[in-house]
Amino acid sequence: MLLSDTSIKRPVFATVIGLLLIAIGAVSFTRLALREYPDIDPPIVSVRTTYQGASANVVESRITEVIEDRIAGVEGINFISSISQDGQSIIVIEFDISRNIDSAANDVRDRVGGVLRMLPEEAEPPDVQKADASEEIVLWLQLQSDTRTSMELTDYADRYLTDRFSSIDGVARVQLGGQRTPAMRVWLDRRAIASRGLTVTDIERAVRTENVETPAGSLTSQDLIFTARIDRAFRTPEEFGQLVVAKGEDGVVVRLSDVARVEVGAEEDRSIFRGNGRDTVGIGILKQSTANVVEVAKTARERAAEVAATLPSDMTLRVNFDGSVFVNAAINEVFITLGIAIALVVFVIFIFLGSISATLIPAVTVPISLIASFTVLMALGLSINMLTLLALVMAIGLVVDDAIVVLENIHRRIEEEGETPLVAAYRGTRQVGFAVVATTIVLISVFVPITFMQGQMGRLFSEFAIAIAAAIAFSMLVALTISPMMASKMLKPHAKDGKTRGFAGFVDRSFAGMRKAYSATYDATVRRPIAIVVAFFAILAGSFWLFTVIPGEYTPQEDRGSFQIMITGPEGASFEYMQPFIEQIEGRLLP
Repeated sequence: MLLSDTSIKRPVFATVIGLLLIAIGAVSFTRLALREYPDIDPPIVSVRTTYQGASANVVESRITEVIEDRIAGVEGINFISSISQDGQSIIVIEFDISRNIDSAANDVRDRVGGVLRMLPEEAEPPDVQKADASEEIVLWLQLQSDTRTSMELTDYADRYLTDRFSSIDGVARVQLGGQRTPAMRVWLDRRAIASRGLTVTDIERAVRTENVETPAGSLTSQDLIFTARIDRAFRTPEEFGQLVVAKGEDGVVVRLSDVARVEVGAEEDRSIFRGNGRDTVGIGILKQSTANVVEVAKTARERAAEVAATLPSDMTLRVNFDGSVFVNAAINEVFITLGIAIALVVFVIFIFLGSISATLIPAVTVPISLIASFTVLMALGLSINMLTLLALVMAIGLVVDDAIVVLENIHRRIEEEGETPLVAAYRGTRQVGFAVVATTIVLISVFVPITFMQGQMGRLFSEFAIAIAAAIAFSMLVALTISPMMASKMLKPHAKDGKTRGFAGFVDRSFAGMRKAYSATYDATVRRPIAIVVAFFAILAGSFWLFTVIPGEYTPQEDRGSFQIMITGPEGASFEYMQPFIEQIEGRLLP
């Protein structure tokens, strides 16, 4: 073959091929996303609508049901779920896994746009977003203080910390848990409103009209231009209390303080974030779908250590939860398994060949083929995960086959034909070259059809099939270039007396004894064909029975070192009603 002939004549050429495969594969490895499993999450689109002040049943009838009826006919929908709560409607649409997420989101936007006129005027326009189902919080940080309130911690985190963590490569966004955004809260006195003939709408209209900061044009002189603005007159609760909400027929002015109590409070006070029994503010780091979860968590931890050193003396910032711990441990275990598998394969090759120099020839195939396969994963936008690494572990036993076939034929020609290593490498590789290519194509054809599977199973095992097929393909290239080149340089002619000495001779004598024992066993079984047939069908039936009784599941149960407790109260239970129960459960768990 031209490829093997050129490699033997030009050893530098074969060496450069191997070095290029390693270099490109190593660079691809550093840029691949690292996750636990392949990205098999279906396209999901969410529709969020805010209707302040409306109860859950009003939100459901006036918003959720209207939008659901409108979007139900969009192509490719698998499932629609919705949540209607006080002041907010959330609709989640899950599409078929083959549906393009951008096209699905555009179709939903078109349907929602046609229903806007049917929604209440007071409701905000629906917000349609492409929800990344693989968008997960990989790290929770807790910001706490002994002297500051939750509102003050929220304000500090929003001003100084959110942007620091958002700038990390691979971070999609930063979410604050238990945040209490400062707001001006107006508590209306229903009796005072009724006695003055006012409604809630009248007061809301007055607040919206008066509490504005409008531009006032500009002042122009001969040399300068000044931008003028009308300063906002309402900043404190006392100033808001002086806001005029109505004027009676007798000229009496009704101020906001006459019909309401104004105070600074949290915009939403029905959520809380606690850590180890203390009120805190959580900072959740959400990674991008293609980001390396381990690298994102590692960088976020380092950034948290930097930020913690600059915090005021009464604040602390510490890691509350790290979702990358299990992924990192699982991936490391697979890498250890990969190393053990490589060592065992090389050891077995050494036992059969009995020579270190001969063992190196097929052994070199393993790292080159595995590292080069990362190039294909990078080119196809795949990731390093449990299944791709499993594919590489399985491929270790396959990638050495081609090199062993080439090496064995070269070794045979040296012993039986008496050829020099150079001539034996040249002729021996030519002799089995097309057989190596045919064997490789057969192996690849076994795994490639898996990539055409549909649904989640297809998405799950496609990366497995591609990884193992790529490693096998590169092993063929190495077997036809580097292996014959190394054989021509490293193999030695056989001893003149025809005897193999040393460890190789011991191995040959051991296998000769094994062949004799196998021959005796074979002769004994051939004389009893009925017993062999009965044993075969008994084993087959037993295997089928075991297959039916062994439990089956989508993925095995794993201990991730953490668990969640979800508590559901009676329908209509308030935040204040549920909080004592949560604290009681928390107190029991803390020890």
